[in-house]
Amino acid sequence: MNRVSPRLGLCSVTLRHLDVAGVLGAAVEAGLECVEWGADVHVPAGDEAVAVRVRGATEEAGLAVASYGSYYRAGCTDPAEFDGVLRSAVLLGAPRIRIWAGATGTEEASPEERAAVVEDTRRAAELAADVGVYLAYEFHRNTLTDGADRVLRLLEEVGRPDVLTYWQPPLDVADSDALLGLDAVIDGVAAVHAFSWWPGTTRRPLSARSELWGGVLGRLRVGGGGGPMDVLLEFVPGDDEGILAREARTLRGLGE
Repeated sequence: MNRVSPRLGLCSVTLRHLDVAGVLGAAVEAGLECVEWGADVHVPAGDEAVAVRVRGATEEAGLAVASYGSYYRAGCTDPAEFDGVLRSAVLLGAPRIRIWAGATGTEEASPEERAAVVEDTRRAAELAADVGVYLAYEFHRNTLTDGADRVLRLLEEVGRPDVLTYWQPPLDVADSDALLGLDAVIDGVAAVHAFSWWPGTTRRPLSARSELWGGVLGRLRVGGGGGPMDVLLEFVPGDDEGILAREARTLRGLGE
């Protein structure tokens, strides 16, 4: 399928030290289009007043709410807690909720743990669908989405078109191998978390992995799970809002 260039945005967790106004100011200054608001600091799950206030501030700043970055772990978190997550997402105006696929890696998870993740995801997705919201898994180690082939397996087991996945470069995986993984899952990708770690969790400018991010952006113009594809800056070096504009320019340049 053909698609326009991805929207560029920001994960609010990148700037946990700033308040909502500070996050929005940094995003606007960097010329970004949208924000994924995190539940950890800026929009706590279930705090309806905060969600309404942040939505209004985001719209006033001329930005879109890309998604609600929850810490709901399917199959692990008390299912009752999803109600607060969903209420916050709706009041925030978020079309998508990021959730986590349990708290155990694929190789370590028992059949019972895996089944719990699948069933809870289906339950949450049905509730979200009733109010026009869809779900996407965090792509992360120590969960059932700890590799491209594992994401595909999990999405197939869940079997819902309104459950997709995020993607980000796996830790200590070479650029070429990371891109092969993206190729495998791209039809189910809703958004990408953009950062440059190498080696391990050493934070570097996006330009340090320009081959990777140029390849990612090229692929996102011709694939993806539908709707606006978001590439969301996350974990910039030093959590420094002062370099956000530079990182955004790098992404734009690599996407041309």
